[in-house]
Amino acid sequence: MITDVPGVLIGHHERVGDGWSTGTTVVLVPGGAVGAVDQRGGAPGTRETNLLEPENLVQHVNAICLSGGSAYGLAAADGVMRWLAERNLGIPVGTRPHEVVPIVPAAVLFDLPRSEWGNRPDASFGYAACEAAAAGPVPLGTVGAGAGAKAGSLKGGIGTASERVGEFTVGVVAAVNAAGEAVDLSTGRAFAADHEVDGEFGVRWPDRPGDVEAKATGLNTTIGVVAVDAALSKAEARRLAVAAQDGLARAVRPAHTMFDGDTVFALATGDRELPGGACPVAVTARAAVLDTLCSAAARVFGRAMVHGVLNATSAGGMRAYRDVWPEAFA
Repeated sequence: MITDVPGVLIGHHERVGDGWSTGTTVVLVPGGAVGAVDQRGGAPGTRETNLLEPENLVQHVNAICLSGGSAYGLAAADGVMRWLAERNLGIPVGTRPHEVVPIVPAAVLFDLPRSEWGNRPDASFGYAACEAAAAGPVPLGTVGAGAGAKAGSLKGGIGTASERVGEFTVGVVAAVNAAGEAVDLSTGRAFAADHEVDGEFGVRWPDRPGDVEAKATGLNTTIGVVAVDAALSKAEARRLAVAAQDGLARAVRPAHTMFDGDTVFALATGDRELPGGACPVAVTARAAVLDTLCSAAARVFGRAMVHGVLNATSAGGMRAYRDVWPEAFA
């Protein structure tokens, strides 16, 4: 899970039922982390992403907020900022401990049709997700930002995965809400099934068509975070986010459409140094290690997306994978 990366906490808050099917997920890094972002697709909804460009001043972020609610859901980040400010976490802008500005980039997905109009995340969702944040196991499926998510013709949700790369750990959390399909509807097999490690998905792929109608889902967006315990620059962290988008494209067909705003954030906590130096050999060695981390980011993002679909439960009028192919879990 993404919490296998030391120093990374994750919390969810959602409302499901009684006209609600939406929520917010927060990735907290109380110790700070170098942040970056890569955004693809034609319909993004984001906040505080320009400051993550390598040439800009801010180097470290305190949290990433992922939320449902389309552009309305960006308000959830206000609650994350309040939670951090109460703990004096942020960029110091004065002489007293509480004079800080928390840095909370955010992205939202489109799930408005799954709730009654007006039911969407606000600042209270972000604050509650921070209160729930922990370093332990991550709840999956119809939780947090995945509560109202849809993956093509099936219910989407929150997924997470990690991989050990030498002395480093790469972890991902994804809210799977894609316009494209994450599963081959003619066989019931996830497109990223070949990335499975040690039977982690816990299913036997059914190899039969499901009784689900393939239909376009309109506005969507898959959003997520890739974290690593390496010391990276903002530019290097950006490469990690770029690579993670490859994992998204392996898991969803088609990906990055005009109706998706696919956005992946990267966090580098800096616990472990990469090899470095000014000579060509040292520069090449550093690039080679970064390349292995990027390759892992793509694999792990794809695996996280499969977990998001397999762990989802029906909500908001959407059928889940486990309802269409129940024999896969027998």
